[in-house]
Amino acid sequence: MTYCVAIKLNAGMVFLSDSRTNAGVDLVNRFRKMTVFEVPGERMITLMTSGNLSISQAVVQELMQQSGSDDNSSLWNVNNMFQAARLVGEAIRTVYAHERAAFKDFGVEFNVSFIVGGQIGSEEMRLFQVYAAGNFIEATDENPYFQIGEAKYGKPIVDRVITPETSLDEAAKCALISMDSTLRSNISVGLPLDLLCYEKSSLAVTKFTQITVDNHYYQMIHRTWGARLREVFGEIEDPTWTRGGEGELDISTSGVARPVFAPRPHGSEVRQLNANTQYLAQGSF
Repeated sequence: MTYCVAIKLNAGMVFLSDSRTNAGVDLVNRFRKMTVFEVPGERMITLMTSGNLSISQAVVQELMQQSGSDDNSSLWNVNNMFQAARLVGEAIRTVYAHERAAFKDFGVEFNVSFIVGGQIGSEEMRLFQVYAAGNFIEATDENPYFQIGEAKYGKPIVDRVITPETSLDEAAKCALISMDSTLRSNISVGLPLDLLCYEKSSLAVTKFTQITVDNHYYQMIHRTWGARLREVFGEIEDPTWTRGGEGELDISTSGVARPVFAPRPHGSEVRQLNANTQYLAQGSF
């Protein structure tokens, strides 16, 4: 599996991807999930992939081999990012048409998804998520980021922090915390990471790094985030079990404040455990 997150901001864009793939607990490999199509000063398009590795690699190869001899025929000459997202969708459908019979015969699911974002010429930056059917959606100010792969573990931090006004460096930090949370909870996502920051209207990759296990900043993120979470957790008051105090938990057994009790079968006998039986039932010997 994998985890990729892309964030569109007023100041630019942030892309982060892991590099782990696995086909079982004893078959783990590294394949980079980020590909950049760049013509400095003219366009910068970043593509990230998730899902079946053979499918995603075939789609990326399809896109890389497009000649660009006609307008809007490749990522090297499309006029805008909408057409770029459409080309990615068409490449997915091309691979599906070529492989679907074999996939059906072998019971293999056609599972793949893409994030494509960037800027072409004077057009505004745009960010899209492309699905396995080739259809896609675009990021908005209300939803300025996309995730693919193991998204659920890193989503809460991005939801709470990211707005279009967030700076590029803060967004990069947020993306790394999101990734660290995912790495902590899912073994199918792993280092090294590819982190790309794109400054608006630069039309070229402005900041890029590959993060390995010995990266000092990432290790600081890993240590600090866990420690601060525990600190904040400890600072929140424990629940006070009262009978209806304002802002407190209510354990009243009157009215609706009751659990759902299973009805006792009519005529059934309930055996009362003696002290010795209770002791054994608890697993203590």
